[in-house]
Amino acid sequence: MSKKVAVLVTDLVEDIEFTDPVKALKESGASVTTISFSTEAVTGKHGTKIDIDKSISDVAPSDFDALFIPGGFSPDQLRADERFVNFTKHFLATNKSLFSICHGPQLMIPTGLVLGRTMTAYRTVQPDLYYAGARIENKPVVIDGNLITSREPKDIPSFNEAIVAALN
Repeated sequence: MSKKVAVLVTDLVEDIEFTDPVKALKESGASVTTISFSTEAVTGKHGTKIDIDKSISDVAPSDFDALFIPGGFSPDQLRADERFVNFTKHFLATNKSLFSICHGPQLMIPTGLVLGRTMTAYRTVQPDLYYAGARIENKPVVIDGNLITSREPKDIPSFNEAIVAALN
């Protein structure tokens, strides 16, 4: 049975941080569901149109095996909505797989559950995670149990390898 992966995304996501990992997940046999504020398509920072499968109102985190949060300006917008914060919190609280790159970990900060976790993120997000209690490692990929984080587009090949391995 294929693993079900939720992807939380909205406008101004960093295109390649969405497209490349989603392609890797699908090629590994995972079923990917894009989730946003509504089912209207969203647009990446560089113009990629992304079809949205479900509204956050129509899903439960328990329906999924893993969560992927790509970067760009998308996570900062999503974290202003308690539904996305609570969805993310479920994965941290239940030790389900959670994958995030670049600015993606911003969505984890308001969950209150990064305290003591070892993580990485884009360099401007690293201090935010540190002040929220995370241990920061400035490496291409950091794996802390079920949590896999990465820094930026150049780290995508290593990130994809790690997230596909975690699902299999």
